[in-house]
Amino acid sequence: MATINESLRDESIAHSVWLSRYATGVAYRMVKLLNETDADLSARLLDALDRLPPESFTVNRLESLLGSVRELNHQAVASMQAGLESELVALAKNEASYQLSLFDSLLPSQVLSHYPLQGITADMVYAAAMAQPFQGRLLSEWAENLESDRLARIVNAVRRGYLAGDTVETIARNVRGHAYKDYRDGALQMSRANAASIAKTAVNHLAATARNSFTSANSDIVKGKQWLSTLDNKTSHDCIIRDLLRYTLDNKPVGHKVPYLQGPGKIHFCCRSTETLILKSWRELGIDIDEMDEGTRASMDGQVPAKTTYLEWLERQPAQRQDQVLGAERGRLFRAGEIDLADMFTDKGEWISLERLKQLSGIDN
Repeated sequence: MATINESLRDESIAHSVWLSRYATGVAYRMVKLLNETDADLSARLLDALDRLPPESFTVNRLESLLGSVRELNHQAVASMQAGLESELVALAKNEASYQLSLFDSLLPSQVLSHYPLQGITADMVYAAAMAQPFQGRLLSEWAENLESDRLARIVNAVRRGYLAGDTVETIARNVRGHAYKDYRDGALQMSRANAASIAKTAVNHLAATARNSFTSANSDIVKGKQWLSTLDNKTSHDCIIRDLLRYTLDNKPVGHKVPYLQGPGKIHFCCRSTETLILKSWRELGIDIDEMDEGTRASMDGQVPAKTTYLEWLERQPAQRQDQVLGAERGRLFRAGEIDLADMFTDKGEWISLERLKQLSGIDN
């Protein structure tokens, strides 16, 4: 039977998987919002360039003609910021409820009777997350930075085009990109990537803030926390060296000297790390031995969970959760022992197609 701390660790890993997928979806939706004005932006840019003959080109002259482009760029970023804030408000509600329901489902009634759980509100979580900078800036400041960065990229692309003697149509295409390349080759592409990174980081930042807020509200039953990193070929050095390290509730290292810094989910852009809380034992909580049966006491031993790999975690999960993580067909093949987890990904850590997976595994059906 798993201890409470082991169950908390497993649920933390599962929640991290779902949160990562949600963050990817948010990033996609934010980039889509940003892209909605691209066609209009290109049209306005063409109009401005038509009024700027090559022989009279200067950066100051260009910027004086980009008023409508600047206005539309502001609208695009403002729309994205509003969309992201709306996503974060909804996420704050979910995370506040999740933390409370998780602990309520795992803790024995004997513990809850002595230590009633203190909930946190969505408003508290959202306000705290918005008041705390991530990667050095508040969300509003990141939006301002994105807006100015996009405009600078437009101006620089136009300047290069004029210096190269390009037509205004070519310059506009170089700003937006080419349709046959899904507009990924334009000057605006880096701004799209930056917007996606901001969105993912904001999601992780809010989730970490919710976890920290709940921990602070219920610190009487928690004695520490353990860093859990997603270990794959995308894992940062900062997260690799912190995987499984323990910290006190005030972020002091336990048994090592590696600083906590901003913590999991916040230490760098798009951080996928999380942490699991280490609950006190029934003895440390001062609960009388007669109040708990032997099995309940064993589940509240206060020990740090043993090291586990992603594969070991996945093997412990019920079939339904395995299917949620892998997909129904991959889950079936995984349980049947017909494929290994490593076979499901390319060298870049991306899913290979199910058809290709079956070919590599020598599966006919």
